[in-house]
Amino acid sequence: MQALKEASKLGYRAIEPWPSFALQYEQNIAQFKELLAQYNLELAALYGGVTGAMSSKFTDPSKRQEILDYNVRLARIVSQCGAGHLVLGPGGPRQRPASLEELKTATATIAETAKRTFELGVKACLHPHLWTEVQNENELDAIMELCDSDVVFFAPDTAQLTGAGMNPAELIRRYKDRVAYVHLKDVTKDGAVAEDFPMLDGNEVPIFCELGLGKIDFDSIIEALNEVQYQGWVTVEIDRSTSTPYRSLEICRDFVEQRLRIPVRGCE
Repeated sequence: MQALKEASKLGYRAIEPWPSFALQYEQNIAQFKELLAQYNLELAALYGGVTGAMSSKFTDPSKRQEILDYNVRLARIVSQCGAGHLVLGPGGPRQRPASLEELKTATATIAETAKRTFELGVKACLHPHLWTEVQNENELDAIMELCDSDVVFFAPDTAQLTGAGMNPAELIRRYKDRVAYVHLKDVTKDGAVAEDFPMLDGNEVPIFCELGLGKIDFDSIIEALNEVQYQGWVTVEIDRSTSTPYRSLEICRDFVEQRLRIPVRGCE
């Protein structure tokens, strides 16, 4: 509950909680909605995709039914909470680039999952991720080309795409009609050292960092989102705080409001 309290105190209006948290309320959605309302928060989306089991992947046909069932459960929660998006996170760990046959298998699972969630009014959004089976641009493009554009959508993550050598702004424009949900996230500059993070608790430099402390050109990304007339949620994400979660969310909020000139507090 601390996360909800702090996010609300900082003025954030919605959250994308970890699925295990939301699944606690699977049989009592009213209680979940009351909890969110208590902190003046909405549900923006849930992170789904593979089930989280060891080595579960879209490319493994034996996992298809398990993945379908899991995402339908999450989509029901999303729908009943009045939200409309489910993030499809790929499986890992990554061992090598996916073959065309593996991508076709993955596409079949992703397409069927998206069809099932769409029936519940929830858009399933493919979310390329470092160290997973869908990491690079070729894999993303192949799946997006093979999938129905009216059912499988795109959830770009600015740090995951940049870290894999992709250009988020270009991809937003390429898939302008399919961008349905966005993760705003920064990745550490090449050669970064602990001194770059004066609030860092310890000497280990994070891979991902608070917005504005890394190497991502957010101006070009916001320009692309505006160009394609994106109207959905833009969700701030931090994997590991360099000080405290509250301070990290505060840094991100201030960057979004002051640097990107996007209101967080008091926005509708």
